[in-house]
Amino acid sequence: MKRIALPLAFLLAAAPAFAQKPPAGESQTPSAYYPAPPPLEAPKVEQGAPVTNLTSPLAQDMAKVTRTAIDSEAEAQLFAGAGRIVWGRYAKVKGEKPGAVTVTKGPVWTVKGRIDSTAPGAEGDYASIDGVVERITANHVTIRGEVAFRVGKVQKGTACKVAGSLHFRRSGKSHVWRLVEGDNPCDGTQEFFDLVYEKAPGEKKPVPAQPKRG
Repeated sequence: MKRIALPLAFLLAAAPAFAQKPPAGESQTPSAYYPAPPPLEAPKVEQGAPVTNLTSPLAQDMAKVTRTAIDSEAEAQLFAGAGRIVWGRYAKVKGEKPGAVTVTKGPVWTVKGRIDSTAPGAEGDYASIDGVVERITANHVTIRGEVAFRVGKVQKGTACKVAGSLHFRRSGKSHVWRLVEGDNPCDGTQEFFDLVYEKAPGEKKPVPAQPKRG
């Protein structure tokens, strides 16, 4: 086997490097070049647009309702008589009863109500509504507020809510306004949450006005 002879100059140059290696457990003496000295000037960046006088795109949506806009007197008169809540999730269960809702007229109309389930195994489940009426138009009522669905087997019984501008639509001669945003946000079930007109005793059932055809 041939022995490789290292040049003497290489060994002499490498010797100081090996000699400077600190013993185990001791820190190395900092070098004059590490860490590097700070730059003389910070890097220049382009100046962005000023952040003053900015408005949120949600600002208009979050505006407080100060008056209910009524574009259809006939629809308003009909909706003022809404007195029942029907919850589609349990509507076909034998013995299930509708809930109660109260529509209060004023400069700002309010809507508040609740329905409690009596279905076997679903005691404690409920759906509720609480809000103010933004606008009433033909076959359409917009309510700002929230509708909550509490179902024991969904999200461990936590009330799942839809909130904001909620739209209730009525079709034809129906006396039912159905929540458009009626899908449960927790499990995707269509809840079929309805507000139903309830006539007073002895009152003749009104016939909703129909939109004019062009």
